Amino acid sequence: MPPTAEPRSPHLDLDAILADRAIRIVVCCGSGGVGKTTTAAALALRAAEDHGRRTVVLTIDPARRLAQALGLTELDNTPRQVKGLQPDSAELQAMMLDMKRTFDEVVLTHTDPKKAEEIFANPFYQAMSSTFSGTQEYMAMEKLGQLRARDEWDLIVVDTPPSRSALDFLDAPARLSRFLDGKMLRLLLAPARAGGRSVFNLVSASFGLFSRTVTKILGAQLLTDLSGFVGALDSMFGGFRERAEQTYRVLQAPETAFLVVAAPEPDAVREAVYFAGRLGADRMPLAGLVLNRVVPVAASQLLADDARAAADRLDEMGGHQATADVLRVHAELADQHNRQAAVSDRFLRAHPGVPVVRIPAQPADVHDLDGLRAIGATFA
Repeated sequence: MPPTAEPRSPHLDLDAILADRAIRIVVCCGSGGVGKTTTAAALALRAAEDHGRRTVVLTIDPARRLAQALGLTELDNTPRQVKGLQPDSAELQAMMLDMKRTFDEVVLTHTDPKKAEEIFANPFYQAMSSTFSGTQEYMAMEKLGQLRARDEWDLIVVDTPPSRSALDFLDAPARLSRFLDGKMLRLLLAPARAGGRSVFNLVSASFGLFSRTVTKILGAQLLTDLSGFVGALDSMFGGFRERAEQTYRVLQAPETAFLVVAAPEPDAVREAVYFAGRLGADRMPLAGLVLNRVVPVAASQLLADDARAAADRLDEMGGHQATADVLRVHAELADQHNRQAAVSDRFLRAHPGVPVVRIPAQPADVHDLDGLRAIGATFA
């Protein structure tokens, strides 16, 4: 089978991005199972070791692959120093988003201790800070903003969740604004702004049938908890929205580089096309596509069909079994390479101007710093 002709695309020089001191944030996004977490770790390690940048890598994915690859027993909401770097002066830290702890930190920072204690005891807050949909995205935006504001690192590498929700944190400011400006929220805030009367009493006096309906559906205690939660957080919500919007603007700025990570597989490439389109629509700076696990072909000029034909002739001659086996292995690899090229064409044709770097498939799973260094060596 002749090799598949791939559309021409600019080469993505990841080393140039890591060496560029004007770039302060690199965001890796992509679907699950494409090596995104490993790519983020390899980028962070190379930035620290080869480019002398003080780097922190933040994962929003709760999987433990990042900790294992960096030689850490665990990751949490506090940056941890990675040891065993070369040279010893290199600085790399790693952390994993803990959305509840991040929410708690926001409360402690922006309220007095007494009000913080009330918020922490509120059942609605306990549920929202741990399990509510959207909280993780809000807190990811908050944590990224915190790291950037501390200005302790030359580079922040973000490893996002392994799904389309990886880009949900881009919606955090708009979704938060819609929540804060909603009619129901303003209604629930009314008691706190009216001298602390319970939401049930206030609404009963004003709306009668509406209050009885809401109470029947939600329950009086839940409604009271919700009102207390919203009232307690009223003073800090505005600041949270402002910080989220500020971080959103940072993500749109030239100091940020988004990398779409994919494998040459139909589902992964389809998701990569979606990610690139979404980033373009939101005017986010897309640096390029990292195409992982590409099967290399050492003798690309030897076509798969020709290799098989030569192997068959050697079988007929006899005495050349090892050479014939090598030719057949080459043919299989060439066919796989061509199939991968045909799949990646879908992204290249959808986004022809986006730079691409192809990372060869590794002979074994990456589980330590040496494995990450081997991947980093392919970034130039």
